[in-house]
Amino acid sequence: MEKGKVGDISRELTVGEVAERSGLAVSTLHFYETKGLIRSNRSRGNQRRYPRAVLRRVAVIKVAQRTGIPLAEIQSALSVLPHDRPLTVEDWTKLSMTWRHQLDERIAKLTALRDHLTGCIGCGCLSMRECPLRNPFDVLGGEGAGPRLIDPMEGTG
Repeated sequence: MEKGKVGDISRELTVGEVAERSGLAVSTLHFYETKGLIRSNRSRGNQRRYPRAVLRRVAVIKVAQRTGIPLAEIQSALSVLPHDRPLTVEDWTKLSMTWRHQLDERIAKLTALRDHLTGCIGCGCLSMRECPLRNPFDVLGGEGAGPRLIDPMEGTG
C-alpha cells in the first residue's frame, strides 16, 4: 500500500529502496525482519513496504553491530521502541547507555590482553604455570588434567 505519490515524503519504501539507501543487501533486510529488528507492511500485491523510519532503525542496528553487540541484544533493546516512527536522540541515548557497560568490560579485557601480550610472547607458552593470560597463578593445575578455560564465557560467543 503506497501512500501518496512517488515524490511524496510520506510514501513507503520498497525493500530495494531500503537496501539501496542503507547499503544492506535485500537478504539482510529480510533476515532483520525475521528476527524482529524491523517491520514491513504488505502491499495489495503482497510486496514489502517499509516506513521511512526504518532507515534510522537500520542505521542504529548497523552501528550497534559494528561495536560488537550481538543481534539478539540489539533486538531485545529495540523491541521496546515503536516501529512507526524514527528513533529519537532520547531513544539512542537509552540504547547506548544500555550497551556502554558491556563495551567498557570488553575494552578492559582487551587492554589487559594487550598489556600482557609481550610477556606471553616472551614465554612462548612454555610455562603453563606462570602464563598470565591462559593460566594465571596456575589456577587450572588444581582442576586436573586436560585443557581448561579461565573465563567460562570464553569460547561460547
